[in-house]
Parts: sequence; C-alpha cells; structure tokens
Amino acid sequence: MAGAYDDRDGYIWMDGTLVDWRDANVHILTHALHYASSVFEGERCYNGKIFKSREHSARLLESGNLLDMPIPYTVDEIEAAKTEVLEANGLKDAYVRAIAWRGAGEDMGVAAKRNKVRLAIACWEWGAYYGDAKMQGAKLDISKWKRPSPETIPHAAKAAGLYMICTMSKHAAEAKGCSDAMMYDYRGYVAEATGANIFFVKDGEVHTPLPDAILNGITRQTVIAMLQGMGITVHERYIEAHELETFSECWLTGTAAEVTPVGQIGDYHFQVGQMTREVAETYEKLVRA
Repeated sequence: MAGAYDDRDGYIWMDGTLVDWRDANVHILTHALHYASSVFEGERCYNGKIFKSREHSARLLESGNLLDMPIPYTVDEIEAAKTEVLEANGLKDAYVRAIAWRGAGEDMGVAAKRNKVRLAIACWEWGAYYGDAKMQGAKLDISKWKRPSPETIPHAAKAAGLYMICTMSKHAAEAKGCSDAMMYDYRGYVAEATGANIFFVKDGEVHTPLPDAILNGITRQTVIAMLQGMGITVHERYIEAHELETFSECWLTGTAAEVTPVGQIGDYHFQVGQMTREVAETYEKLVRA
C-alpha cells in the first residue's frame, strides 16, 4: 500500500461497519477537529497477531474515560473489529491504528456532551519507524518544548492534543537532519522522545525516566519486564540533563519505534552497544513468538 493516506485501496472499520478506505470521512464540524477531543492507539501486528492487543484496547478505553469521553465499545468488541479490518485488508504484518473521537452533533463549542463518541480502526503496512537507525543509531535533537505537568492534562491518556508539541519538535529536529527530538518535562528532567520512551545504560544497569508526567508505554513496560527477566537492574527515576554525558548506551521504545538504538542526543554520543543489541533482538523474538 502506498500513496497519500486518504487515497488508498482497502477498508477501514468505522462505528461497526467496514467502509471503503476513500469513504472513511468525517464532517468539517467534527468536534475533535476543533477541540482535540480524540484518543488513539498505535499497534503492530506480527504474523497475524497484534502484540499486546488487549492491553492496547483497554488503554484506549481508559484514555477515553480520562478525557471524559467514554467510548461505547468493550474490549472484546474492539478486538473483534481489529480482526475484521485486518482480514478485510488481507494483512498479517501491519500497523493498526484505533482512534476514538467526539464527532459532529448538537454541540459546537468547548462542551460536547451531546456529540456521539465515534470509533474507527485502520491498518496498513509500515516498516521501521526510524529507517536505518535500527543499525546505526538514531540522531536526536533536544526540543525546546517540554512535556506538561499532570495538572494541565491527564498524561496517562494517549490523547491527540498532547502530540502537537511533539509534531513541532519533530519538525524542528528533521530540519537539523535528526530523526527525532528528546524532550524534557516541565521540571527539567529527561522525559521521552516525541513518540517513544527512552532508556539509558550506565555500568551495566539501565536507567529510564519515571512515567509520572509521560505516557507509561506498553512497549516500555514490556522492555522493563524483559530486562528484569534477564537479570539486569532497572532504575526508574528522575534523570537530570547533566547526566546524559555519563551514559554509554541509549535506546527508544514504542509500538512504532519498537526498540531503536540512539547514537546521539544533541552533543552527547552513545554506542550502539551489546546491551542495546541484545534488548532489540530479544524484543524482536518476543513480538514474533
């Protein structure tokens, strides 16, 4: 599948029905378009099986609840819809995007209780998120934008509105020849990349930011459990900016990113070392098991 995302062959599941890809449209006065009342999930299907599928479906529902927009489907119904759309498109290795949003309705202002919450699921073939960075190590800029305080928005929700500063940060990074950007949080601690969690290695142990102002990614949780199973000590803690020069290795985790080595963040350089390679290889085996 190739071409613009609004002009492709295939099917998208919308509100309980498979529709032609090109007909999967919403009205211009859709509430989510104006007020970011939208939550989503990104998932990968390997050999016909979506990795951690039910966890993603459950998080989608929780994200909706956190944004005061209950999604009118159960986990089982969402799971069935994912299977239906994958089969309709004939895909076994794919990226799956489930998105829920407040649609057009009687309300067209900040409040939108009378507008129906809708759900759509699409899938498509998608390769490595960072291209050849899986071998060479991604180059990251340091963003001028910071992840906001949990007092400003529910950080545990995978909400569309939280990603606008990520888009701006990634655009700025790409203009500098980087793959992505690392962001600090509102306190100045290391937070994450624009769409992935971050890990560091020092003296054979792993350090990763506490997820108290960032999304506690499903891949992040998977990798931590995997590391602990390998007997590697993992420190979930606040990481200060000056510590970047003390780490020897670094990688990113996310459904799209999977496990991607990092070779550089700003002026700081990292090796694509033995632990990074081992984690990436072990994760690759796990998702295809």
